[in-house]
Amino acid sequence: MKKHSKMYVEASANVDKNKEYEVSEAIKVLKGLKTRKFDETVDLAVRLNIDAKKTDMNIRGSFVLPNGTGKTKRVLVITKTKAAEASEAEYVGAEDMLEKIEKENWFEFDTIVATPEMMPALGKLGKVLGPKGLMPNPKLGTVTTNVADAISNIKKGMVEFKNDSYGNVHVSIGKLSFKEDKLEENLRAMIAEIVKSKPTGVKGAFIKNVSLSSTMGPGIKLSKDSLGL
Repeated sequence: MKKHSKMYVEASANVDKNKEYEVSEAIKVLKGLKTRKFDETVDLAVRLNIDAKKTDMNIRGSFVLPNGTGKTKRVLVITKTKAAEASEAEYVGAEDMLEKIEKENWFEFDTIVATPEMMPALGKLGKVLGPKGLMPNPKLGTVTTNVADAISNIKKGMVEFKNDSYGNVHVSIGKLSFKEDKLEENLRAMIAEIVKSKPTGVKGAFIKNVSLSSTMGPGIKLSKDSLGL
């Protein structure tokens, strides 16, 4: 059995595991729990009514949170033709940057944006970039000819989401230091975006349950009624 820290146990004592909290109440409880010395991330966990073994039942996408994530992402642009549009990125290059990643194990960036012509070269690093979640993807808006917009969205607070093998989606929606109304706005917007991704083959309710937690804290179950589900 996994052992939790004393702080986690103390925080758990303030959360009713059998209760489904209204959204605003859950956020108040979350912010009222004893916090760490760093600004914890607020995470949303959504259990979906899908069969993750079926490709057409899986969901994946990206979304710009209304109030951002509270984190500034470092962007690497891989391109030969759009350098001028990539002026807001921290790093810009082509094969030279890919060689740096491969030979120097260089990962001083959080997201890669690539123009389509660079994908064959990037594909050769799939075994390196894939496991780290860094491979650009058209569905996420990170393979594009509109480099400037892609960078802008990432800087504004774009998050990526996809279900795991159990049909769950885990996504960060901000920081514990955010004001309550900002967290709630991000949460509701993220839920609405996930609902839009509902596969056509789903029978019955798409979302089974939802919970909220901080990086090191216990999960707080949310009332689906309070989310309009």
